[in-house]
Amino acid sequence: MSALTPGYRHLLRLSDDTGLFEHARGALVRRDHGYCTDDVARGLVVVSREPHPAHRLTRLAESYLAFLTHAQDRTGAFRNRLSFDRRWSDRPGVGDWWGRAMWGLGTAAARSPAPWIREEALLAFALGAEQRSPHPRAMVFAGLGAAEVLRASPDSTVAAGLLTDAAAAIGTPSENPSWPWPQPHLTYANAALAEVAIAAGELSDDRQLLASGLHMLAWLWEIQTRDGRLAVVPATGWRPDAPRSRFDQQPIEVAALADACATAARATGDRAWREKVRQAVAWFQGANDAGALMWDPATGGGYDGLTEHGPNLNQGAESTLALISTMQYAERRP
Repeated sequence: MSALTPGYRHLLRLSDDTGLFEHARGALVRRDHGYCTDDVARGLVVVSREPHPAHRLTRLAESYLAFLTHAQDRTGAFRNRLSFDRRWSDRPGVGDWWGRAMWGLGTAAARSPAPWIREEALLAFALGAEQRSPHPRAMVFAGLGAAEVLRASPDSTVAAGLLTDAAAAIGTPSENPSWPWPQPHLTYANAALAEVAIAAGELSDDRQLLASGLHMLAWLWEIQTRDGRLAVVPATGWRPDAPRSRFDQQPIEVAALADACATAARATGDRAWREKVRQAVAWFQGANDAGALMWDPATGGGYDGLTEHGPNLNQGAESTLALISTMQYAERRP
């Protein structure tokens, strides 16, 4: 990445030979909070997207992959929380962390330049794909990993089945033109739902599903723009019968929009989606409701949220990874 983008300095700071620390106070790692599969999986997604990674990024990918395979049990489920003394504090399950682990494994299996990483990631992905989650977003995140595998291996019945089930888990969008969304309220990583529908429609040549996903994403984008800039749904969420808070906006929402719009651009060839990706990049660079830079140039860390008083200056893993994944689009066309 260039000097105008954050690079991987803070991600390296947050990582060790075990995994990726979840929280930071400012830029300082909070070791007492330990690690979580959620963030390690996000880390594997980001480093696997680099087409020509430096050796230190390949080492990060190896560390993150080892963490995920250690978190996975024989049924394909995953534990989520590991303390600093390397003790798991929970049992294997299929919550969001399972879905994100599948996303990370699928991305590594499809994109890693290292053959040994691709092979091991694919084995773990196949085992995880034996599971299904009752939680729609967990299925959505897993579906994103399945889409990655299918793009690299179109004959993968395992990935195709998981992606089909992920798209079904989203539900049917409402026929209400003012709320054409499959759920009664918006919560977190909302654009990922539309992205899975778009990916599933594209990869299965289901034009109706593709059109539905594009319509969902267009509506979601429209309601999250104000005066030509992004103003994403805050951490408290939003439902149509309630007032919408302006803050606390989360970087993960912007990153999810960037990913979804990049997928829409690839599926349609429409340059308007590429422009929306650039607007997501611009949110981190100050084109937001506070006019504030959403990362620290001194550290390369992403700020944890946009509050009414400006950025939350803590630089945890989720926000830093959201920053990096969005800025990857600043380096190349989506």
